[in-house]
Amino acid sequence: MTYKHPAGEEFGGVIGRTVAESTPWWPEPKLAAGTPDVVMVVLDDTGFAHLGCYGSTIATPNIDALAAKGARFTGFHTTALCSPTRACLLTGRNHHAVGMRGVSNFDTGFPNMRGAIPKSAATLAEILRDKGYATFAAGKWHLAPMSECSAAGPFANWPLQKGFDRYYGFLQGETDQFYPELTHDNHFVDVPGRAEDGYHVSEDIVDRSAGMIRDIVSLVPERPFFLYLAFGAMHAPHQAPQNYLDKYRGKFDAGWDVVRAEWFERQKQMGVIPKDTALAPRNPGVRPWEELSPNEKAFAARLQEAFAAMLEHTDVQIGRLIDFLKSIDRWDNTLFVLLSDNGASQEGGPKGVFDEMKWFNGMPEDVDAAVARLDDIGGPESHCNIPWGWAQAGNTPLKWYKQNTHGGGVRDPLIMHFPAGLAAPGVSRRQFCHAVDIAPTVLEIVGIETPSVVAGVPQMPVHGVSLKPAVADPEATIARGSQFFEMLGHRGIWQDGWKAVTRHEQGKPFDEDRWELYNLAEDFSEANDLAANEPERLKALVELWWTEAEAQGALPLDDRNGLALFAASRRPGMPTSRRRFVYHPPVSHIVADVCPPVARGWRMTADIEHPSGNGDGAIVARGSINSGFVLYIKEGRPHFDYNCFHEHTAIASAAPLAPGARQLELAVARRPDGGGDVALLVDGNEVASGTIPKLVFMLSSTGMDIGRSISPVCHDYAAPFAYGGAIGTVTFDIPSLRPQQGENVANVRAAYAQQ
Repeated sequence: MTYKHPAGEEFGGVIGRTVAESTPWWPEPKLAAGTPDVVMVVLDDTGFAHLGCYGSTIATPNIDALAAKGARFTGFHTTALCSPTRACLLTGRNHHAVGMRGVSNFDTGFPNMRGAIPKSAATLAEILRDKGYATFAAGKWHLAPMSECSAAGPFANWPLQKGFDRYYGFLQGETDQFYPELTHDNHFVDVPGRAEDGYHVSEDIVDRSAGMIRDIVSLVPERPFFLYLAFGAMHAPHQAPQNYLDKYRGKFDAGWDVVRAEWFERQKQMGVIPKDTALAPRNPGVRPWEELSPNEKAFAARLQEAFAAMLEHTDVQIGRLIDFLKSIDRWDNTLFVLLSDNGASQEGGPKGVFDEMKWFNGMPEDVDAAVARLDDIGGPESHCNIPWGWAQAGNTPLKWYKQNTHGGGVRDPLIMHFPAGLAAPGVSRRQFCHAVDIAPTVLEIVGIETPSVVAGVPQMPVHGVSLKPAVADPEATIARGSQFFEMLGHRGIWQDGWKAVTRHEQGKPFDEDRWELYNLAEDFSEANDLAANEPERLKALVELWWTEAEAQGALPLDDRNGLALFAASRRPGMPTSRRRFVYHPPVSHIVADVCPPVARGWRMTADIEHPSGNGDGAIVARGSINSGFVLYIKEGRPHFDYNCFHEHTAIASAAPLAPGARQLELAVARRPDGGGDVALLVDGNEVASGTIPKLVFMLSSTGMDIGRSISPVCHDYAAPFAYGGAIGTVTFDIPSLRPQQGENVANVRAAYAQQ
């Protein structure tokens, strides 16, 4: 008799009334025996020249060994920004087409910028898991709308819902390396170590990666795995253990002009670039090193030392992972891919910054003040980023930076190591390729076809092509069509070795942008603009750009800056669109993008039950030791500290709290000059007041905790500083409009009371 299972399972045996009358059947294995494991390591903000095997003098021996025995690509391109490149890597589609025009913090109201990958573009993890792979992600995610990254979700765009079986890392675009915001699977977790005891998140995520792999290999060794390991390095903050910082003391005192020239010569000697390559001129705003003051040199050199220390520390962690894979006999049949998501960052500005949030807030660094704290750079009390001069050195021999569609933003390192299918190890692959090509490459190497339907959803076309021919043959031709670029209004397009590109000036009409034309086959560094010589070719490429932009969903063009895009993303229905926030502790850690927007002032009340014994601890803590604010109890007395990049406004009650039910209140009124008047009240009575010189829009990338502090905001306490009493509710009220001149704490409190 014919039998159909209610679940619709395809069955090739016989089902009778009893087992004796039936024949069992099992489907064929989804994967052939010996299917390769896959490891994809993603570095952040690492320029074309930063790795030793791409020309630098920074020590990266483990990565260099990969290149020596693998395929080093010199024509690899990205989108010039992190979230978009990662969307390309994991889907094989262009970033606009999958709603990731910029970072996932943004949702501009247009399909090209939703901050989430649609179901019609399944990730590599989803495809591999459906075929039998174990799938793991560790480190930076930044592929979910950050408004969804609270403990309330929704979780549809978190790693576990995008194809990964396990996840350990941070959801935001960056994190403090010593005091990270950590997520394990679908929930937030505490940092498992202390900075003073040597904890660093790069070491942690490699340990967790090895643990996930160890479990699968120990229990089901027949099953291959896919590990997506995305370091916070080399994104700011540049932080490393002290012994790494010490190693680089004085190594960059010669300055960026000398170091850039040295790296350029090394690149030619190593065959990374053609010997006739021209070194691009200094980018506008990059001064000759000898014109810098002694303080500017000291500050800039120390920032570069921190960058180098962090990169070497990261290389050591990659080496630890490789050694682990070898120790469990899972190395020789592993496809190991290592790449950077964009070029070196310009977010340190012309002088560099102690805290990169200064750059996003438009606050120039006071170098003469910064040199007094040189020894803090690279440690827990800095959130630093390198100046433009060092960023361009990291992008040698190219021009411009991350965010730009010139080579400095989009031409990046890519290494593939795969002993089972690699020819000519150590030989450079010069073919043009792009982040969209990585997923098709992985699928072809492991023998899986790109599915047309995933989880019942028809899939959009894949835009990338496989690079497997180039892995097998350094001279192979990659049959790919044109590739367009667009990032924050900057644009470019490549076709058959030619590239048209324009760097857009914010606020300028797009039709007035000046397009440049380069023959990349003969001009690696985009040094010889042929726009005047080949006007017809340039015109055709610009027209092709518009055609591709429309086809790939890149329109409308949008050149608003980051602050405007953050503001535009606070649409109705989002957590930050509310004016009142009521928390019922204990609650999970609250990421920055869903914290109350306090830049225009706020009123906060905390109803507590204060103990008769030790009641010290944090009531509300937002940010870190580098910027933030905290309301806390110490020695029984309420304190408030507003930390504006290490400039502290601290007020405290003279009297300790009496035990029992108490209400703490904080009222902050923004002044017309951008500062704030602050008052601290206990049970309605003012006990302290002060003046905050500046209320900043982007306070910190670290979020908020209630009843504890995952990172200290001031030196009065050590994390986690959990409050010993009970907290009933904590309420934030945010004004609807920017306070007008003449407002003060008293009438702001009165206005709140009427809302």
